[in-house]
Amino acid sequence: MSLDAVLSRIDTDMPEALERLRTLLRIPSISTDPAFAADCDTAADWLVAELEGLGIRAEKRPTPGHPMVVGHADGPGPHLLFYGHYDVQPVDPLELWDNDPFDPKVEDTPKGKVIRGRGSSDDKGQLMTFIEACRAWIAEEGTLPCKITFFFEGEEESGSPSLVPFMEENADELKSDLALICDTGLFESRTPAIVTMLRGLLGEEITITGPDLDLHSGMYGGVAMNPVRVLSKIIASLHDDTGRITVPGFYDGVPELSDEMEAQWQGLAFDHAAFLGDVGLSEPAGEQDRTPLEMIWSRPTCEVNGIWGGYTGDGFKTVLPSEAHAKISFRLVGNQDPLAIRDSFRQMVRDMLPPDCKVSFGGHGASGASHTETSDPAFEAARQALTDEWQVPAAYVGCGGSIPIAGYFQDILGTTPMLIGFGKDDDALHSPNEKYDLESFHKGTRSWARILAALS
Repeated sequence: MSLDAVLSRIDTDMPEALERLRTLLRIPSISTDPAFAADCDTAADWLVAELEGLGIRAEKRPTPGHPMVVGHADGPGPHLLFYGHYDVQPVDPLELWDNDPFDPKVEDTPKGKVIRGRGSSDDKGQLMTFIEACRAWIAEEGTLPCKITFFFEGEEESGSPSLVPFMEENADELKSDLALICDTGLFESRTPAIVTMLRGLLGEEITITGPDLDLHSGMYGGVAMNPVRVLSKIIASLHDDTGRITVPGFYDGVPELSDEMEAQWQGLAFDHAAFLGDVGLSEPAGEQDRTPLEMIWSRPTCEVNGIWGGYTGDGFKTVLPSEAHAKISFRLVGNQDPLAIRDSFRQMVRDMLPPDCKVSFGGHGASGASHTETSDPAFEAARQALTDEWQVPAAYVGCGGSIPIAGYFQDILGTTPMLIGFGKDDDALHSPNEKYDLESFHKGTRSWARILAALS
C-alpha cells in the first residue's frame, strides 16, 4: 500500500476533480422546492454514475421524497460508512449573488482561490473530497483500503423527512464499524478538527391571549391585562443575573467538561473578542462562570428567536393587543431530555399567567444532543492523519449547532459517528455567494486519503 502514490495522484488529478465538482454544482438540486424535484433526481443519478464508474456497486433508492444513493465497495476491514448530502439550499435573494449560483466559477480572492456556487461548501464540495480520495486509491491500488458503504441523502436541507424511516428499514445494510460525516469545518478556518459534541435542539412557540380583541389603550390601558407585558415578564424570567437558565430541572443531565478536553480547548487559544467583534459585539452574554468556547460547544442555551404582538407597522396605533407571540429555542447538551424540558418550560409559563390570560403552545422539534467517545483508537489515528496533512495539530472540538444524522447513526444503527469537514468560517453557508476554498477541496481530499490509510 503506497499512500505517497495516492497523494501524488490526487495532486496530479486535481484539475479533473475540480471539473467534476463543477459539474455536480451545476445541478440545481434544491430539496425544499418541488419545482426542483427532477434536478434532485438528476443529482442522485449523477452520483450513482460516478460511483459505478469507480467499480462501486451503487443504486438510487426511492423514498416518499427525494431519493437516497447507496453504494458498496468491498475491501479489508474495518467497514466504514460515508454520509453526505447532495441537496442544497434555495438561492434567494438571487439579486445578492455576484454570478449565477448554478454556474460555479473559480475566483481569486485575497485569501486564495475559491470555487463559488450554491452547494460548493454545503455539502457537494465536502462530499466530493471523499469520492475523489477513493478515486485516487482505486487508480493507484486497484481497490480501496477499507470496506466502504456510501450513503448520500437528498433531503438534508429540508429536514430529512425520509431519512429515519429509510435507515430503520435498511439498518442491516447500513450498519458499519464507523460512520464518517463530512459536513463540518476547520476550527477558525485553520485547524483541522474532529467534532465530538453536537447540541440537541428544542423549539417552542407560545401565544399569550388576553382580551377577546385588540383594545383602545386610552379606554382600557391600566385596567386591562396586556399580553405583551405578560410575555415580556415570562421571557425576562428565563435567565437570572448570571446568565443561568431558570427553567426547573433544566440542568439535569448536563455534564462537566473533562480535564483533558478542557485543556485541549484552552490550547486552541480561541479569540472570543474577535469572534464577537466580527458581528459588532464585545462581551460574552452566557453563564458568567464559563469560558466562551464552553458557552458555544458544551453548555445549553435558551434563546428568543422571535417576538411579536400588537401593531408593528408604520406610524402608531394605540392598542392593547389581544395576543402576544414568541419563538424560543433551547440548545441541549449531554443527557438533557428535550421532552422533560418542554414539559417543565410549559408548566413554568402556565404558573406565571395572570387570571385573565391563557396560553397555547406549538412544538417545533425536539432532539437530544449527541456525544462521541474518543476512546476508539480510530479517533487518534484519524486525528494524526489530519495533523500530518495540515501540519497543524488536529483537535477534538464541539459544535454549537445540531446535526441530527450523527445521533441517528448512534441510535438507529449502533454506529459511532466521526465528523470531519474542511469548510471555513467565511464560506457563506446558506447565503448568497457561497464558496469553498480550493485549499479545502485539495487538502480535504488528501486528508481522507490519509485517514483511509490510517483506519485500514
